[in-house]
Amino acid sequence: MVTLSACETGLGRVTRGDEVWGFSRAFLGAGARSLVVSLWPVSDLSTELLMKRFYAGIREGIGASRALQEAQLAVMRDKRFQAPFYWAPFNLIGASL
Repeated sequence: MVTLSACETGLGRVTRGDEVWGFSRAFLGAGARSLVVSLWPVSDLSTELLMKRFYAGIREGIGASRALQEAQLAVMRDKRFQAPFYWAPFNLIGASL
């Protein structure tokens, strides 16, 4: 699994034939089974909290999909980060480990 927690890492450029070029395609093409990417600019503080919770879930063995969901819910519960801008930019692409 590859995690790209910077701003807009899940975006790509569409070319002829509807091909999308970007980090996701490059990592999947290089053999990554799954990626966590963001779709818009991210907040440093909420992303730190989300990633700490996400990797805690991975360490507990609950799987990437469930770990991301639980991390997003934890961020959402923090009054500073209730807006979707803070907890919703991250998506899991590929196999859930």
